[in-house]
Amino acid sequence: MTSSRKNILIFVITGVILALILLLTYLFGRVPMNDEYTSGNTAGNLNNGGYFCEADGRVYFANAYDNNALYSMNPDETDMKKLNSNSVSSINAAGKYLYYAMTSGSGGSGGDGLGYLRKTSGIYRSNLKGKSVVSLDRCHIVSMQLCGNYLYYEKYDNDTGTSLDKILINKKDKQTVANEIINPNCYLNGKIYYQGTAKDHYLHALDISTDTDSVVWKGNVWNPIVQDGYVYYMDVSENYRLCRYSLSADTVEVLTNERIDMFNVYGTYIYYQVSSADAPALKRMMIDGSAQETVQEGVFQNINITSSYVYFNGFNQAVPVYKTSTFGPVNVTTFDAAKQAAVENIG
Repeated sequence: MTSSRKNILIFVITGVILALILLLTYLFGRVPMNDEYTSGNTAGNLNNGGYFCEADGRVYFANAYDNNALYSMNPDETDMKKLNSNSVSSINAAGKYLYYAMTSGSGGSGGDGLGYLRKTSGIYRSNLKGKSVVSLDRCHIVSMQLCGNYLYYEKYDNDTGTSLDKILINKKDKQTVANEIINPNCYLNGKIYYQGTAKDHYLHALDISTDTDSVVWKGNVWNPIVQDGYVYYMDVSENYRLCRYSLSADTVEVLTNERIDMFNVYGTYIYYQVSSADAPALKRMMIDGSAQETVQEGVFQNINITSSYVYFNGFNQAVPVYKTSTFGPVNVTTFDAAKQAAVENIG
């Protein structure tokens, strides 16, 4: 073989190798797209901070005993693993990825949990093992929901105020949707359902295919959760009592006349915090308002629900984290498995 032919052959082989490398780099780096109706977490969990998220048989959660570091476990709390040390909230999961807000903190001995570390605020994507972390936007996050292939997030800026922004899960097409307060947490069938804040408290729907807004119902709602044809909401005009509105029948049912601070809907149950100077309590009821019972007396927050347990903590007290069975009899205990895992990972 002549020298020129050898050079040509080497050139061709080198070109093929480079092409294969580029192809493999593209394939491994490509972020697969979701179905347009995919959501990242339940509206109720996200309205309560998004500290727990269940997807495909795993629960991803912010471990309050480890400065809200990202952990995963089975729904029965077995096989618990620390994924990374990021202090997270607004956890979303779909396909091969996790999406979450990461909060800032100063180093040293501050914080309620163990292992307090310095962090940078923003929204991030990682794989399901908490690795290959990618920053999608550096900002202060109020709330966030995965809506198909976009992350819709309410963010706050000291100069421009609050806005609703969106970004593709592959970090492209970042844009501002609206320069007003819009809670994106309730996403269903291509629409974000939210309460108006700029001009009214009506139930609105944002169609994400066009980012156009429409009024669904002229109620006086707060933190709406849409499930099985009903809208569960806090009635602003009636001292924040809990109601549900039938989208098909155009009727309202009062579920409790007690003033509530927050609530979460999961399956056949509603868990809610009663706001009372004399008898505050975390309670639960069936979704039709029946079988009301007290879960725990006191003031609690961050009501997050999985298929096995309901998790919550005292007002302004990150730990201890309490839990009770989601569907079984009320039996409040502490989330000891998370505390033990934090001790083992920090120590």
